[in-house]
Amino acid sequence: MIYEGPSTRQKNVLWDWLTTVDHKKIAILYLITGTLFLLKAGLLAVLMRIQLIAPAMTFLSGQTYNELVTMHGTLMLFLAVVPISFGFMNFVIPLQIGARDVAFPFVNALGFWLFFFGGVLLSLSWFFGGAPDAGWTSYVPLASRGFGGVGIDFYVLGLQVSGIGTLVSAINFIVTIINMRAPGMSMMRIPLFTWTTLVTSILVVFAFTPLAAGLALLMLDRIFDGQFFITGEGGNVVIWQHIFWIFGHPEVYILVLPAFGIISEVIPAFSRKRLFGYTAMVFAVIIIGFLGFMVWAHHMFTVGLGPISNTVFALTSMAIAIPTGIKIFNWLFTMWGGKLTFNTAMLFAASFVPTFVLGGVTGVMTAMAPVTSLYHDTYFVVAHFHYIIVGGIVLGLLAGLFYWYPKMFGHKLNETLGIITFVFFYIGFHLTFFIQHLLGLMGMQRRVYTFLEGEGLSTMNFISSIGAFLMLGAFILLMINIIFSAYKGKRAESDPWDGRTLEWSIHTPIPEYNFAQTPQVRSLDPLFYEKVHGVSKMKPAEPMDEIHMPNGTIIPFLISLGLFIAGFGFISFHLDVFVSPYIYITIGGLLTFGSMAVRSIKDDHGYHISKEDVEDMEKHLSE
Repeated sequence: MIYEGPSTRQKNVLWDWLTTVDHKKIAILYLITGTLFLLKAGLLAVLMRIQLIAPAMTFLSGQTYNELVTMHGTLMLFLAVVPISFGFMNFVIPLQIGARDVAFPFVNALGFWLFFFGGVLLSLSWFFGGAPDAGWTSYVPLASRGFGGVGIDFYVLGLQVSGIGTLVSAINFIVTIINMRAPGMSMMRIPLFTWTTLVTSILVVFAFTPLAAGLALLMLDRIFDGQFFITGEGGNVVIWQHIFWIFGHPEVYILVLPAFGIISEVIPAFSRKRLFGYTAMVFAVIIIGFLGFMVWAHHMFTVGLGPISNTVFALTSMAIAIPTGIKIFNWLFTMWGGKLTFNTAMLFAASFVPTFVLGGVTGVMTAMAPVTSLYHDTYFVVAHFHYIIVGGIVLGLLAGLFYWYPKMFGHKLNETLGIITFVFFYIGFHLTFFIQHLLGLMGMQRRVYTFLEGEGLSTMNFISSIGAFLMLGAFILLMINIIFSAYKGKRAESDPWDGRTLEWSIHTPIPEYNFAQTPQVRSLDPLFYEKVHGVSKMKPAEPMDEIHMPNGTIIPFLISLGLFIAGFGFISFHLDVFVSPYIYITIGGLLTFGSMAVRSIKDDHGYHISKEDVEDMEKHLSE
């Protein structure tokens, strides 16, 4: 909920959201869109579990199952968890560092619309010959021309467009955190969520770049008859695995580090204690970011890289557990002796700790190269991966949702419904995935759409599918909670949790300018520091004055729409469409580059909110 005050011109609501560059509104766009993709990915998973609920089921064909597996993984990794994390980053980071917006509001809007149109382009594959079917990793030669269907083209072009948006957004976060901190907020005073956002953004810059290069090479192979991954023409399929996993394993930490940051905010807030070992936590985050690029080949132990390579990557894969272990103990020591409040946010945060530990333990097991020869491509790996992605990351995101929801929307979510949601989700998650460790050890291969009677797999698959239904029920309850609270929820005060960081120091609803006066930071946990010293609000670092804000613009939407049209044009070389692919490419190119040209020559100095208007808004919000 964002209060815009008397200075804001009346606008068409749809136009306002299409043209907004306000980081708070862009955050809400990320959250809504990411949640829709998350629900889509979850429904695909439920369909797969229906197929595997009993032996020899014919609910899905093998081809359809392959498409669901591919789209489920792709949606979760690229279009659900990352954008939801970016939604929290967009909303919270400027508030936590005392800034009025991100460094580049235009680029922030561009990042969202690129992600959005990339996701739409990928989703169109269902209507043009079928979704991608080579797995979310799109290993060649399964994804090469002559094997993978036209859905792979949608995968390649959709992820390229979406990935550019993720890349520019990450650069924006890096510049914002480094350059726009409030006076007195040194790097060792910024909150842990801000630290994890900074390291995550650096990982995005270095990880999404090789992915973009690999997707470009695959596009050249498929659309322009290239030979990079075609073994019969001199190409090499293992190169794709290296390119993908140089991105793919840092991607795990791109997903999990924001969850670490959220847990590091929620646990201290509801333990009524400062985060234990702040400095150690910061360095652990940095070390995790560095080692994340040193472990990619543990996904390739069975490729035949040789004993030296396998040994090096096994050691680094085990070493990364050390900084992660530091964080686990620091969270436990933060709760130790604290005055714990087990509301919904704290339940999700506290349950994150043992769940992620189990995912980490199985990760160390798969880091042993000889043993991985047994685990490889079995449901043991599926269970391990989901204990990290769902049991770790999704639990963290749900904790963040219940924690920051009052600040974002002006009212709390219902606690009773929230606790029931937690119970359904947590029980359903463990029923679904813990049992899959055993299925893997019994030899059940992943990405196989059926199994036979008499293999001893029936009961455990049935239990796993029941757990998936419970998780689906949890998300239905969450949607009911959001709708119910929107109508029945009580207005939240500015600091409902007795918070410690700057986002809780400003009014709810948040004014368009965030801070009427830039705060003066005097300690780690700056708001708590002022409370201890008997001050009810932050000490300002500047006198009250007029505030400069950026204008909204439709240009990011048009640039992204142009790339979407051009991307569809490249795909349509393999489609039976009425319009020539060159027309799509021309229209998309003209729209993209024309919009960029308009942006480069347009004289846009933003607008000012007068000192009197700021004072009026602050008085109104205080009442």
